[in-house]
Amino acid sequence: MQRGAPPARPWLLAFGAGLILALLSALPARAGPPFVTDDPEPVDPGHWEVYAFSAGAAGKGDASGFGPSIEVNYGAAPNLQLHVIGNIAYDDPAGGPAVMGLGDTELGVKYRLINPGKDDWWPQVGVFPLVEVPTGDARRNLGGGYVAAFLPVWVQKDFGKWTTYGGGGYWINPGPGNRNYWFAGWLLQRQITDKLTLGAEITRQTASMVGRGGSTGFSAGGQYDFTDHYHLLFSAGRGGLAYAVDAAAIKDPITYYAAFQWTF
Repeated sequence: MQRGAPPARPWLLAFGAGLILALLSALPARAGPPFVTDDPEPVDPGHWEVYAFSAGAAGKGDASGFGPSIEVNYGAAPNLQLHVIGNIAYDDPAGGPAVMGLGDTELGVKYRLINPGKDDWWPQVGVFPLVEVPTGDARRNLGGGYVAAFLPVWVQKDFGKWTTYGGGGYWINPGPGNRNYWFAGWLLQRQITDKLTLGAEITRQTASMVGRGGSTGFSAGGQYDFTDHYHLLFSAGRGGLAYAVDAAAIKDPITYYAAFQWTF
């Protein structure tokens, strides 16, 4: 169904709204923001990370993603982090109506199993199980419609100004036409200045739907620290489907992530 040209596409509105909300509230998001690949390091006990973010994917006339959205992480105990993401989702398919509204909610617990000393050669190791609660309207492509879960293991090692981490796990992905699938990612980043860190990741996942193949993604980005408490996170890349709420509709997408983080 054709529709009249709107003044701005929802994914552009969401991107702008997410940044405005972040800057106004000093409040960002997915695994290892600004990257999809996560790390095993939890928030310190009694401390918080709060993010306002926008993230999405676009390709061949389709656009889908999240924002303005919020992520909150809390250090509940030594080596233990509690995690929640509340989303506004959008979907703008080629030739179809654009929609925007409440998306699915993500809940998780990160636990660091191995925490080596500074001079030890072995890496940090942790688990970070996630549950996707279907609070979004799946009939409008704003949610999955079923409870999904991700069961990953992450490892990390620091070498002076360099940090590398990665791993992966298994997605339980119920629903008609869906398939359970594996996801893996790895990242390398470097502290460029006292305030700026830059890095890049590569990801791979097996097929998440019947009749479709797997996907490989690459992105680059970083973090800029305005102060000890306020941080800007950003990344952009190609391929992969992690930032698309209606992932099946977008092939070989361009992805983005932008967030403002408050730590205290």
